[in-house]
Amino acid sequence: MSLFKTVPPNVVQSIRAFRVADLQDEATRLGQHFLYAYCADATTKQQVLGTIAEAFLLPKHFGKSFDALGDCLTDLPHKSGVQPGFVVVLEQLPNTPKFDKEAREILLDVFRDAADFWADKKIAFRAFYSFQ
Repeated sequence: MSLFKTVPPNVVQSIRAFRVADLQDEATRLGQHFLYAYCADATTKQQVLGTIAEAFLLPKHFGKSFDALGDCLTDLPHKSGVQPGFVVVLEQLPNTPKFDKEAREILLDVFRDAADFWADKKIAFRAFYSFQ
């Protein structure tokens, strides 16, 4: 039985009752990319984007902006050929004065836009997040 039986193929949602290891196992079972970023040590937008860039192995020229992240989540993989799908985990996003609710929502909107992009191509893109 699929871990994702109640999870739409293109969604950004709280990690809730899911365990990271189970999400990784399900991505492996489905043959999908698993992207994981642990953001607990980040306190600013630049640090969060840097953590994601390092964890996701984004190119060195990544501009550490929300727009650049959006490009990396769509253009780069799309241009590299057929994609099997994505399971993304952003764990412990900060809640600090320099990365507040507005910044978190903008970041999650980038992932929502990526989910929409991949939905148009009939490719699963599930992103899960948690806050500190």
